[in-house]
Amino acid sequence: MQTVICMKWGTRYGPEYVNRLNSAIQRQTERPTRLVCFTDDAEGVDAHVQIEPIPEINLPPDLINLPWRKLAMWKYPLADLSGDVLFLDLDLVITGNLDVLFDYEPGRFCVIENWTQKGQNIGNTSAFRFPVGKYTHIFDRIQDDPKSVLDSYRIEQLYISREIEDMVFWPQDWCVSFKHNLLPKWPFNFFVSPKLPPQTRIVAFTGKPDQDEAAVGKWPVKHWIKKSYKHVRPTPWIEEHW
Repeated sequence: MQTVICMKWGTRYGPEYVNRLNSAIQRQTERPTRLVCFTDDAEGVDAHVQIEPIPEINLPPDLINLPWRKLAMWKYPLADLSGDVLFLDLDLVITGNLDVLFDYEPGRFCVIENWTQKGQNIGNTSAFRFPVGKYTHIFDRIQDDPKSVLDSYRIEQLYISREIEDMVFWPQDWCVSFKHNLLPKWPFNFFVSPKLPPQTRIVAFTGKPDQDEAAVGKWPVKHWIKKSYKHVRPTPWIEEHW
C-alpha cells in the first residue's frame, strides 16, 4: 500500500480540495494507494480518506497557520505511517502517474527544486517524499528550541533543505509551477492559454490564482497596476485533471 499524506487547517481550502486530491490520486496510481489527511476539521471529507489529527508542534501563535506547521509531519511516530510516504499540498493538480514518485530514489528525501531559486540547493515542499522516522531531528529541533530555528531560517523549506544532507530533487519535468513554468510571459498571457507538458505529473498553484480560478481564467487582483500584467486565459486541462 502506497501512502500519500496531506494537511488541512483553517478555512482557505475546504474539504472539496481533499476529496479532489483523493480522486486524482486514485486515477493516477496503478498500485493500491491511500490518502491520509492530517486535519483539525474533517467535516465533509470523503469516508475513503483516512483522517488523523495534526500533531502538536511548538510554534508561536503567529506562525501556527503558516507552512511552518508542515514540520509536524516529521514527527515520529506519525499515526500508523512507515516507509516512504508522499506529501502533497492541497493547492496542486495531479496530471500524471504518481507511482514513479514512489520508485524514484527510495529511502531518500525527494523534493521539488524550488523554481525561483535554481542552483541554490533549496527544495519546494509542495510535493516531497520522505522515509518516516529517518529525519526526526527536523521535528525535534523545532520542538525543543523553536527560537534557534526561526532566528536562522525565514521559511520552513529552507530549514529542511539545509538540515538534510542527502536531499535529491525530482526530475524537473515531473513537478512544475503553474505561474513560473506554464503561464506564458507577459503580454502573451493575455492571448495564450497555459499548455500542459506531456511528462508533467504535478502542477503546483502556489499563491494566486488557485486551481478553480485559473481553470476559468480568473486572477483575483484589486490594484489596477497588477491587473495590467496578472492575467490568465481559461485553462481547460485543469478541470479535466482536478
